[in-house]
Amino acid sequence: MGTLYVVATPIGNLQDMTPRAVETLRSVSLIAAEDTRHSRTLMTHFDISTPMISYHHHNRSQREQTLLDALEQGDVAIITDAGTPAIADPGQEIVAAAHEAGHAVIPIPGASAAIAAVSASGLVSGPFIFLGFIDRKGEERTSMLGRAMSTTWPVVLFESPNRLGTTLQELLQVFGNRRCVIARELTKKFEEITSGELSLLATTYAEIDVRGEIVIVVGAGGEEAAVGDIDDIARSLLAQGLKPAKAARELAQIAGITGDVAYDIIRKVPR
Repeated sequence: MGTLYVVATPIGNLQDMTPRAVETLRSVSLIAAEDTRHSRTLMTHFDISTPMISYHHHNRSQREQTLLDALEQGDVAIITDAGTPAIADPGQEIVAAAHEAGHAVIPIPGASAAIAAVSASGLVSGPFIFLGFIDRKGEERTSMLGRAMSTTWPVVLFESPNRLGTTLQELLQVFGNRRCVIARELTKKFEEITSGELSLLATTYAEIDVRGEIVIVVGAGGEEAAVGDIDDIARSLLAQGLKPAKAARELAQIAGITGDVAYDIIRKVPR
């Protein structure tokens, strides 16, 4: 039975490609790539001629059996456009399926935008929450931010440049004026890492246009920001536009209280 290799690729600087990753991609029978056209540049640069097929969020269900069949015949590698597969990128489903089918799964570590940003932030020394890409709008976005506010741990997320200013304002409302780092275009020519309080960064990025891929790291909060301050959480949920019934359900999950108690708290919030 073949082995599935989960191979990290550079997030911008090709010099971050490891020799082990190159050797693995040359030796497997098939490479599952998020975008074969994008990855062709990487393959050409490192003289890798292994056949590729696409594997991404929109075709992962259809591709799963194809990849499992390929694993019966030989080794397969999975890569994404940049960074480590299955971390806010395609990969988790085929890794789980490979385990279920009895195949060995081996990680080939390397670049990760989230870990690179965390390491350069100066804000994280222990546990942190990774949100990946949060929903653009609607209840799912509100729900995710509402749940995140229940932690005093640092929070890491990805965001697009056109929503950066809006997201920083929302994070300021949710977390208060914590320390924050904006890591933009990591490992690339115009790499920029900016540190400051959320209030300052929210104001700054509301007034300027930015480009490139962005990681936001929000520092840890004090004990006063813990779940114990349920009233603040309730006010924040309502301020984000949730209807009382929905806010009560979210509050119950965040604070670990019953729905009736949560609804009573929501009902008493001044509006």
